[in-house]
Amino acid sequence: MYVTIKDFLQEWNREALLTEKVLKDLTDESLKQKVYPEGRTLGRIAWHLTTTIPDYLAEFGLNIEEVENKENVPTSASDIYRIFKTISAVAAKTIEVQWTDDDLKKVQIAFGREESNAQILMGLIKHNIHHRGQITVLMRQAGIKPFGVYGPPKEDWVHLGVENPPL
Repeated sequence: MYVTIKDFLQEWNREALLTEKVLKDLTDESLKQKVYPEGRTLGRIAWHLTTTIPDYLAEFGLNIEEVENKENVPTSASDIYRIFKTISAVAAKTIEVQWTDDDLKKVQIAFGREESNAQILMGLIKHNIHHRGQITVLMRQAGIKPFGVYGPPKEDWVHLGVENPPL
């Protein structure tokens, strides 16, 4: 749990950088990859991850500009990457400027239950991690080797001297 804004920002910035590394490898064609025939596309999930950051923060009282036309998923992977990078930096600055360490202890209703602002911020990070995981699976389905977020992808184990990586 975050006790200080600095604690949160360290984790936020670390996780945002990992997400940027994943998004940077997307291609315009890969954005069309679907979970299943009538499901969301990789582009829709990446755009959702990006646009919900300001929505989420605004919902809990922070003054942040929300994304216009968020229903229109960009067809350019580099646009999604660039916009995510900008939004995650603006989100960090917004939290740093608008909330104090004491604000982390304040309780609000979040998704039908009482949560501290620290828990709410943790939920935002978990939301991003959840969708980043979906994106890496869809990247595989689209023929793209994903960035090794918390460890190497299967192709990189051999560089570590492991010929048969663990499953």
